[in-house]
Amino acid sequence: YWASLGDIFINDAFGTIHRAHASNVGIASLLPNAIGFLVEKELNALSRLDYPKRPYVVILGGAKVSDKIGVIQNLIEKADKIIIGGGMAFTFLKAAGYEVGGSILDTENINFCKKVLERYPEKIILPVDVHASINTEENSPSRIVKVGELRSNELGLDIGTDSINLFARELLGAKTVVWNGPLGMYEIPKYSVGTAQILRFLTEQNIDTILGGGDIVAASEKLGYKDKVSHASTGGGATLEYLEGKELPGLKVINDK
Repeated sequence: YWASLGDIFINDAFGTIHRAHASNVGIASLLPNAIGFLVEKELNALSRLDYPKRPYVVILGGAKVSDKIGVIQNLIEKADKIIIGGGMAFTFLKAAGYEVGGSILDTENINFCKKVLERYPEKIILPVDVHASINTEENSPSRIVKVGELRSNELGLDIGTDSINLFARELLGAKTVVWNGPLGMYEIPKYSVGTAQILRFLTEQNIDTILGGGDIVAASEKLGYKDKVSHASTGGGATLEYLEGKELPGLKVINDK
């Protein structure tokens, strides 16, 4: 029915191109079709990651390891370094033997993190300190503390100053960076510092930086860096699945790419 309403189908919705829906795959399979200019722009940017200029560094943040397992598995061999921050860092820190207090923990994937750390110890870069508090209220007392020294009732809510400096050193000289997920609870100003400082560093160093999904684009817009990076993707899940090396159904069905 929907295909009968048109003569040509143009898919310009990159944010849903990883889903096999009637609105994209169904209609495209029944009409002459092509991608639109937005999808073209996205694919041109992301295709630079197929043969990246090196050093090639991946930054992963956000809450859960489970959302990023496919990305880690696909990129661990391709990237020169993978920097890990945000809530997911605490699962890696727990796997490395650190106490993480009351921080968010993906208990089902501790063993996965442990295996990654054992196999690629030189590639995975973890925080060395965190900005912590007993809750997420803006006005609650907070402190910067070394990893492993969190009290049982404290939550790690951002990377600390030493971690910012460590991440900047690892990024110095990088030619290509892809970043998924913020490094802290950026919605609260005092826990947005890590994300903001690393965004500033990347733009000041003029490093080819692609932001893709996991709230990092929203964070970059809020913090004033969205228009300063090389590319801020409009796709969250679509970008993640591209980075995982998966075939995108909404793109596969298109004849004129």
